[in-house]
Amino acid sequence: MAHFMVDGVRVSYHVFGSGPVCIAHSGGPGIHWPYLRMPWLEDQLTMVYIEPVGTGSSDLLPGGDYSMEVYASFVDKLAEHLGEPKVFVLGHSHGGFVALQTALDFPDRLRGVIVYDSMAYNGPELGAQAFANLEKYVAARPEGDPLAAGVLAAWNSSPEGHDEELEMLGRLLPVYFKDFEAIDPSITEWKKLVDLTVDPNRQGDQWDVRPRLGEIAVPTLVIVGVADFICPLNSARELAAGIPGAELVVLEQSGHFGHIEEPEVFRDAVLKFAATH
Repeated sequence: MAHFMVDGVRVSYHVFGSGPVCIAHSGGPGIHWPYLRMPWLEDQLTMVYIEPVGTGSSDLLPGGDYSMEVYASFVDKLAEHLGEPKVFVLGHSHGGFVALQTALDFPDRLRGVIVYDSMAYNGPELGAQAFANLEKYVAARPEGDPLAAGVLAAWNSSPEGHDEELEMLGRLLPVYFKDFEAIDPSITEWKKLVDLTVDPNRQGDQWDVRPRLGEIAVPTLVIVGVADFICPLNSARELAAGIPGAELVVLEQSGHFGHIEEPEVFRDAVLKFAATH
């Protein structure tokens, strides 16, 4: 682990591999980086996993202003700290929001962005769409199914503090996969990597760049799992349609974690994009 300072704020990061630099930004907000580790990209890319501010060993932000513009500025500062004039940015979920904001604010810094299971807006509209998809998931499960009951109860809960937030996330996990029962036995160790930081001062961030997608002028790869309930296929198509020249890759056997469910297809899509740009 290494770190750098920006105006007195410590930001940690981890470097693996060799080749062109790709900064990987985890989701959440507040989810720790290890769940996003992709060793099978590291033989051709230098993967730099940032611990976003307000996460893990990076500092919390005084006042709790974690706007997308702030997150994007730290990505730019990390690339500058690394001495890299141009980098790829791979953002998952909330990290995809950051990747899009970086493309808008710091296009000259980027070789390209990989927007992975993400969308162009954040706020109540996202929550309403996700809940509608969650209801479809519950309705499709057998009557009295404990996984569905746990997912619904977790979504409707009001957790407070780290332990309750993490427990809620664990109960929600089944809906994030296309076939949780099939993959669950093989992800025991991966699930131990899922952790989060709760900043009680974090401010809500209403964010919407749909009107600005046409301004994005850097190469863009959009990756989405066909069964993603929270950042679904229709939102990925909206991104691909709105960003000039964007490429869309749909993972047919994945939900929100395609790098876990279909690692080879995911790897091939990212490496082909990186090689092209």
